[in-house]
Amino acid sequence: MDMVLKKTGLINKQNNMSQKANKIPKDEKNHLRSLRLKAGIILAVLTILIRFGLPSILPGAAAVGVLGGLLGGLLIIIWWAFFSGANRAERWGAVVLIIGAMLVTSQFMDPSITTGMRGMMFPAYALPVLATAFVLWAVATRRLTNQLRWVLMIVTVILFSGMWTLIRSEGITGHSMAKFAWRWTETSEEKLLAMTDHDSMELPSGILTEETKAEWPGFRGSQRDGIARDTEVSTDWTNSPPRELWRHPIGPGCSSFAVQGDLIYTQEQRGEEEVVSCYRLSTGEAVWKHGDKARFWDSHAGAGPRSTPTLHDGRVYTFGATGILNVLDARNGGLIWSRNVADANNTEVPEWGFSSSPLVAGNVVIVALAGTPIAYDLNSGDQRWIGEDGGKGYSSPHLFEIEGIPQVVMMNDRGAVSLVPEDGTVLWEYVWPYSDRILQPAQTANGDIVLSSGMSVGMRRLKVTLESDGWNVKILMNTVQLKSSFNDFVIHNDLAFGYSGPFLECVDIVEGGRKWKSSRYGGQLILLADQDVLVVLTEKGEVALVSASPDNFTELGRIPAIEGKTWNHPAIAGNILLVRNSKEMVAFRL
Repeated sequence: MDMVLKKTGLINKQNNMSQKANKIPKDEKNHLRSLRLKAGIILAVLTILIRFGLPSILPGAAAVGVLGGLLGGLLIIIWWAFFSGANRAERWGAVVLIIGAMLVTSQFMDPSITTGMRGMMFPAYALPVLATAFVLWAVATRRLTNQLRWVLMIVTVILFSGMWTLIRSEGITGHSMAKFAWRWTETSEEKLLAMTDHDSMELPSGILTEETKAEWPGFRGSQRDGIARDTEVSTDWTNSPPRELWRHPIGPGCSSFAVQGDLIYTQEQRGEEEVVSCYRLSTGEAVWKHGDKARFWDSHAGAGPRSTPTLHDGRVYTFGATGILNVLDARNGGLIWSRNVADANNTEVPEWGFSSSPLVAGNVVIVALAGTPIAYDLNSGDQRWIGEDGGKGYSSPHLFEIEGIPQVVMMNDRGAVSLVPEDGTVLWEYVWPYSDRILQPAQTANGDIVLSSGMSVGMRRLKVTLESDGWNVKILMNTVQLKSSFNDFVIHNDLAFGYSGPFLECVDIVEGGRKWKSSRYGGQLILLADQDVLVVLTEKGEVALVSASPDNFTELGRIPAIEGKTWNHPAIAGNILLVRNSKEMVAFRL
């Protein structure tokens, strides 16, 4: 009996010791009672809704989402530091831990994250999520001991900050939403290089272009206006849908296609080489490639050249993202002459790379060195003239005829400037300041000039006339409709078809009113003028056929075309549509 009592007493003693060990001390209980978590929970919910929910519903509100998410994350930290009721060590220890973890993480992230969104990608995405996770930690651990709370706090902060060292950005969409991948997975470019690792860049020469006029001689067609004339396709996609002719992988880049006969030309990145490529229109098979040791990359659009080749008199003119101007034999890719325009003029590569597609006008080829026009002799490659520095810019020189006089119109930070192609003399200038212009100007049937200046500004129609005292520019129409920053527009029957954010719009360019607005598309478009229809290549890689009518928005058909984000302009030759992005290229017979 004594032995049983002794054993029972020993067991009770051990149980009491265990209960004391797990029991939260009285001062810690008082601390837990003082925690004020309701405000933190509300802030966390609002932060996630504003940062991620709002842009998914309203893509045009991406900037509001970014700023709202950052503000929400900061407010959560302020709430914890000053109003949470936690003890001083826990309050300020958490603040120091969060700041320290983010600073350390930033030193080990992929460059696509550190430079994304002009350096704001990491805080814009990480801070709202980390701050919300911290609130969840505070709620979930409120009944645990201080020691365990501290351990779990450290784990939470390190986990939700440190995970950014494991991922990379694959660019952003037109409304500033990023796409992520694991850092160790192969990119589409790496997969392509592995497939073509043993392919020679010097392909057999002697491939002749047909002696025909180029059906699509370069960027946005024969007049750089995105309009296909004398072209008819099937518009009944229910009974006669587009037929895929071929599909091939391609290196990254924002270039479109130039087409002549059975040959198509584009630019792409292959490892450390910036490549001008020629393929068969009929099969997509490679014909020749010309490579330069150059590589440009930015965290938004990715790697590769930005501009589109230009075909003229049996030659291919290309301008690379780092500033290399090449003139090649269209038959076999043989180099005729080359100039590093950026180095020769001591110009740094702009933030998004040189994006100007070369323009042949008379006996010169003109490119935009950011916002500065510069011309070279077609035959010798000698520099003929250089215009005034117009700041930054990603638009291409555009040839118009106004009052019977050929002139090159350039868009830059100041507005629009018109130049004599032969010597660069300024004819007229329209001052309308806007930074980082991308879009092309356009011309109406009666010769007026239409300009667009981005999301916050809108569109203007100008009447440009030659008077006795010089050139005169008059505003005919000014509208806040069709506020496009990235996607070019087309003009048809005094209507402008283009984008406001991801939404396709039709705007009356006489009165300035909006006729209709579509659902989300994004991307680029071509007008088939003879049939009054638009061929739209969406940012998601779909091809849609839309009526170019002012009456209402009517989608005639839509098909999936290519996978992945698509910012490249489509091209069309006859009834063959060419589309590409930074992963693949595809040809469809419409």
